[in-house]
This record gives sequence, structure tokens and C-alpha cells, in this order.
Amino acid sequence: MPVPSVDGPPSLSPRATPNVQLRPMTPGHGACTVQKLLAVAAWALLAFIAYATISPIQARPTLPTSSSFEHLAAFAILGLLFCLAYPRHTVPVCLIVFGSAVLLEAAQLLTPDRHGRVADGIEKIAGGACGIMAGQLIRLFSTNWFRP
Repeated sequence: MPVPSVDGPPSLSPRATPNVQLRPMTPGHGACTVQKLLAVAAWALLAFIAYATISPIQARPTLPTSSSFEHLAAFAILGLLFCLAYPRHTVPVCLIVFGSAVLLEAAQLLTPDRHGRVADGIEKIAGGACGIMAGQLIRLFSTNWFRP
């Protein structure tokens, strides 16, 4: 009669079981994925804004509202997305949002059919500041998401 081994059958041996560690689901479990998606959306929006700002006037997408509202809304959403995507990097977020507003407005001076104006730049900066402040408020009052 065979004598059973001390380790037990091979299928129940500690060496045979895979080393799988299950992590409990924490409240902020999906925050990393959400922040990655927000980062992609933020950079894509910045690319779209750059296209809309530098493209010829005939190819420029427009809304049935004033251009001032377009400037404010586009950069408010941009500031919000960057703030939520990079919650620990407020200074670089401000540099990206405000710097892109200034640089894109200045780049319009290089195109023959566009014109960069200081008033448009101020509108874009104001919209970006509103979006960044909204993002900071969302982070402040959220319990599970966007926590650094």
C-alpha cells in the first residue's frame, strides 16, 4: 500500500497552486483608469483647439454662439479636463492651459487670414482659469475619485 506524502496530493500542494493575490475593491479603484481617459480627452481637446485656432478661417468649426462664448467654453473644458487628469500637478496644468491660450493666439499672427487679439487671449485665459477652479472644487468635494 502506498504511503501518502507529507505535502499531500500534488494538486493541493502549495508549490502547485498559482500565486494569485486578490486585492479588495477599494472606493477609488477605477480612479486611475478614469484619470487616463481624462488625460487622453484633455490632450485630444488641446489638439482640436489648436486646429480650430490655426486653421484657415473657412475650415474653422463654429458654433451658433458668439466667439467669446466659444473661447470661454473651450478653455474651461480644457482646464477642467487637465485639472482632473493631473490632480497633483496644478502648476504644470496652469502652464499648459494658460500657455496654450497665449501661444495659440500669437500663432494666429503668423497666418495670413487669421488675427490674434489680446481680448481673445484674455477670454481664453479666463475660461481656462474657470475650468481649473471647477476641477479643484470637484477634487475637493469628491470622496472617491480624483484624489491624489
